[in-house]
Amino acid sequence: MLNALEVITTVVVGVMVGVEFSVAFVMNRIFNALPEDSGQLGRAHGGRMLGAVMPVWYIGSLVLVAVWAVAGWHHHGTGLVVTAGALLMLSVIMSVLLLVPINNQSKTWTPENRPADWKQQLNRWDRYHHVRVAVLIAAFALLVTALT
Repeated sequence: MLNALEVITTVVVGVMVGVEFSVAFVMNRIFNALPEDSGQLGRAHGGRMLGAVMPVWYIGSLVLVAVWAVAGWHHHGTGLVVTAGALLMLSVIMSVLLLVPINNQSKTWTPENRPADWKQQLNRWDRYHHVRVAVLIAAFALLVTALT
């Protein structure tokens, strides 16, 4: 049973990392290259769509890691799992304090109502997101290492 939990948790976290990596290094670059207001509109739509899904995914991943840590407390690699859980908790805190406030504003923007500094706000979101992706990759790497 523990082996199944380990694999399921690693896959769930790994796919989440892939989505966030894709947003950071693929989707936002595509949006930034689109003509006129298309990129900003695309990012607003992405913010609405992923903003509805990602909180469940982040919290679900954290819960799975916590269950793994408790269930495997006396097994090899538990320290790595606990550290991965701490990193996932950090990513949730970063999201709530740094990224969500910007996302909540930007997902409502249109070319008619966006603020004058909208590009600077999106650039700040991107910088925070890159740090969050690095934290998520580290957590995922720890989980993969704990499997061995």
